[in-house]
Amino acid sequence: MKKDKDQKRKDEIRLVGEMIRLYYKHHEGDGQALIDYATLRINKCPFMETKTFCSACKVHCYRKEEREQIRAVMRYAGPRMLLRHPVLVIRHLLVEWKEKREGRLKAV
Repeated sequence: MKKDKDQKRKDEIRLVGEMIRLYYKHHEGDGQALIDYATLRINKCPFMETKTFCSACKVHCYRKEEREQIRAVMRYAGPRMLLRHPVLVIRHLLVEWKEKREGRLKAV
């Protein structure tokens, strides 16, 4: 299970990093500070094993300013990621779908 959690963490860091880079390719700034902050938050996430999307989490671990920045990144880059990095997006969605499905089956 630890390997799955570590791989999930790496995949999420890569996905968020790509989204931030895509956003800042077309907006002012370089985004490295946000990448570093997001990586730190992902590495410290105590819910990595069971979490789905950060936006669905009950605990908001991002500071207000960074949360607003990451929301802007997600709104802009989310739809474009399917064209830029389809494998990353599909893999992410499959993992999330699998976890939600397993969660429902365990609850029954």
